[in-house]
Amino acid sequence: MPTKVLRTPAKLFVPAALFAVLTACGSNPPPVICALPASSSGSTCTCGSGAAACPVQPGPEFLYATSLSGQILAFSIDHDSGVLTAIGSVPGPSLSSGITAVNNQFLFASDTHNAQLDGFSINQTTGALTALASSPFSTGTLSVPGDLASPPESNLLYASDAATVDAFTISAAGVPTTLSGPPFLPEIGFSLTVDPSGEFLYATDVDPPGGIFAFTIDSAGALTAVPNSPFTIPGQTAVNSLPSGIVDSGSYVYAALYQTNQIAAFSIVSGTGALTPVPGSPFSAGTNPTAVVLAGNFVYAINSSNGSISSDGTISGYSINSTTGVLTPLSGSPFAISGFAMATDFLGEYLYVAAPDGIQAYSVDSTTGALTAVPGSPFLPGEATLLSVVQIPPP
Repeated sequence: MPTKVLRTPAKLFVPAALFAVLTACGSNPPPVICALPASSSGSTCTCGSGAAACPVQPGPEFLYATSLSGQILAFSIDHDSGVLTAIGSVPGPSLSSGITAVNNQFLFASDTHNAQLDGFSINQTTGALTALASSPFSTGTLSVPGDLASPPESNLLYASDAATVDAFTISAAGVPTTLSGPPFLPEIGFSLTVDPSGEFLYATDVDPPGGIFAFTIDSAGALTAVPNSPFTIPGQTAVNSLPSGIVDSGSYVYAALYQTNQIAAFSIVSGTGALTPVPGSPFSAGTNPTAVVLAGNFVYAINSSNGSISSDGTISGYSINSTTGVLTPLSGSPFAISGFAMATDFLGEYLYVAAPDGIQAYSVDSTTGALTAVPGSPFLPGEATLLSVVQIPPP
């Protein structure tokens, strides 16, 4: 069941790329990093502790999609409008359950039918994809690679698989090397998310009664189960709900509960990665929620109605209480938007939805979470299935 995204919540720009800026501005008080609008011509670093300290021009941003035609589709994202412009396409898997980038340099898509990963290098200026020389890469006998996740600014890649999480290090040439001793998970077809800190990995427990597996990630990329993992979801039974899509905000983990039409919420225990249910969790959603994404201070969940690629679903939107993690439905939610996968840009300003009529694009109101269609949406009708967004670090 497609659940991606990407990854993921909006992330800060790569610290290494900003080291010179931070050094120049000093650290007493620590400067605040913010992004300049793409249309800005300014380039001066203004030091201080306010919101305008040390502005940085954001690097180019690209959206990639698996497709029904077995192609990986590439688009550039306009920072000011959210409009997508097609870059081109390259051959990819005919059936994929996961797509993600590693350190903004390489894009990987799981080939679920053929037990392999398709890998591509990302042109840092244009976003164009080039198949890696040794791609595709085998994931082993009886392997069924699914969802993919990669910690920010790392050379690590994780794939959900049959009864395990596959772990890889990615070389400077983009070649995956398997890490020894992956954890055992008694299931298949689960979803993954990595904490923005790069310290923890979470996986949905799709065996009844359902829950969330938690792992620490060591400096070499090896996974170790967090004590008391998997963490159970309050109120669930063996014949009740199984989690599908999952996201990690850095403070909270949210998982869609397909069968009970709810969103489970957990707070992350700092330093350990253990999970504690958020008060009032799980929260009501639409019918058969699957994919979930974060956009700034909001959570969005696709309600697929029948769990398939259909045109009769909606999207539920919630604001996040930053202190408690509690979800509150947005005004007008659920929204009359159908789709089966989502992604957001790295600043959480735009939401992209893979839908039967193409990639739908919406601007996200930073105060209310309301969604407004981007001019020209939908883009490239009827092909995209999974989405992932990559932002190249600023120079």
